Amino acid sequence: MTATPEPSPGDPAPGDDPVPDGGPAPGGTPTRGRGPTRARGSTADDAGGARSLHALAVQLRGVTAGVNRVAQDFARSQGLHHTDLLALIAILDGDGQGGPLTPGRLRRHLNLTSGAVSACLDRLERGGHITRTRDSADGRVTHLHYAPAGRTVAREAFRPLARSTDTVQRRFSAAELDVVLRFLGELTTELNTPDPPPG
Repeated sequence: MTATPEPSPGDPAPGDDPVPDGGPAPGGTPTRGRGPTRARGSTADDAGGARSLHALAVQLRGVTAGVNRVAQDFARSQGLHHTDLLALIAILDGDGQGGPLTPGRLRRHLNLTSGAVSACLDRLERGGHITRTRDSADGRVTHLHYAPAGRTVAREAFRPLARSTDTVQRRFSAAELDVVLRFLGELTTELNTPDPPPG
């Protein structure tokens, strides 16, 4: 299941380079003060880059809006809070990338209190969406897993999204898809890297 919170366009923070319509900057371009600043070319080059960035931002917002519609429909059908949905996504990704999450890692990922995470996990477990298991080597550690029944429900809800994604990716070569995945990976890293402390 893949879903991302829909970004809200806004004004750039003081000192940041403005981005058209609040759109995200490409993963390969240093932002937020990290790394050297790219040298600017001619006015025509700058204008062309701004148009490209604007077009990219519009497309990214369109994809995000489409994914969020499916995710919100799923959440409503299951009586889930927005935080519950974000937790489910994190648990799903954790199961597939580097092992299962723990409540502590989930708390840090969602920036919630321990009490709020416990309440969220209780709701998800009661709804049959997740299971909690003890680590075999350290019984004090709890692992979070997407429950098989929960996966079945989510798979059915997100089937139209998966079908659309598969239809579109078939129009591109493997090399083109590699570039898309690399771009999205770089962008994800950039957007989730904390700003350096001031000073």
